[in-house]
Amino acid sequence: MDPLLVIKNADAGTADEETLGRALSLLREHTSVEVQETANPGELDGALTRAGSRRIVVAGGDGSLHAVVSALHRRNDLAGAVLALLPLGTGNDFARGNGIPLDLEDAARVILDGDVRPLDLILDEVGEVVVNSVHAGAGAQASRRGARWKGRLHQVGVGKVNLGKLGYPIGAALSSFRPPYVRLRIEVDGELVCDYDQPVLMVAVGNGSRVGGGTPLVPDADAEDGLLDVMISLATGPVARFGYVAQLLRGKHTERTDVLDLRGKQVSISGEQFYCAADGEIYGPERSRTWRLEPAAYRMVLP
Repeated sequence: MDPLLVIKNADAGTADEETLGRALSLLREHTSVEVQETANPGELDGALTRAGSRRIVVAGGDGSLHAVVSALHRRNDLAGAVLALLPLGTGNDFARGNGIPLDLEDAARVILDGDVRPLDLILDEVGEVVVNSVHAGAGAQASRRGARWKGRLHQVGVGKVNLGKLGYPIGAALSSFRPPYVRLRIEVDGELVCDYDQPVLMVAVGNGSRVGGGTPLVPDADAEDGLLDVMISLATGPVARFGYVAQLLRGKHTERTDVLDLRGKQVSISGEQFYCAADGEIYGPERSRTWRLEPAAYRMVLP
């Protein structure tokens, strides 16, 4: 098996160190493993420079994976890299959506025995990457509020057996009472699917199916199918909002008549000011954004 370079966040806690140690011991029975701790983009770039032809294992959550993919993309090294994941985050949405076990020893066995498969990537108009999903409207507000609840609830429990994954659902529920309605013009592959006359609760563009610790925002998204999944919620009335959130938590919201479930290769939105949440990072306000799919942009070891 190819040697491995494991990149981990220097801020990981003691519980993570213990579980990661067991996974690394399992990997070292089969190949050489070097661990590099990184605390900032400069250290990450230095670690990637030393990676050579080794497989790169991200020991972290969705933010860590996003950082590594983004850095490799900026270096023009992404297409030649083979990545793997040891999920150490609270949400671990990429792992959940792609069948990677959350138990680190089981995830290590995937690294040893899994298949190397090409995965799609989302790029915006300025070349920034989205690994999992991006959403605007109430979804971004849910992420912003959910991040606060995630931090609070992460303290309730031990290690990964905690309530942090409830942050996004709680944020979504809170946002449903005072949601940031926006009037947007939304195009999918150049076709107008929503115009300014219809207020939008939220729009999501998914390469992965899960957000916020497992909420199935775009439940049918598949990072290997060469298509973006687009979910547009028009549930703006009080009763509709309540029903939408209730069905969102069960992954049934795309069955609603006030939800558009679409697929394509490029999505453009413009109109009133809106905030976005891309792989958990909030940015804005924006007036227009465009995202396109880059098929088979990189390779990853998956079950």
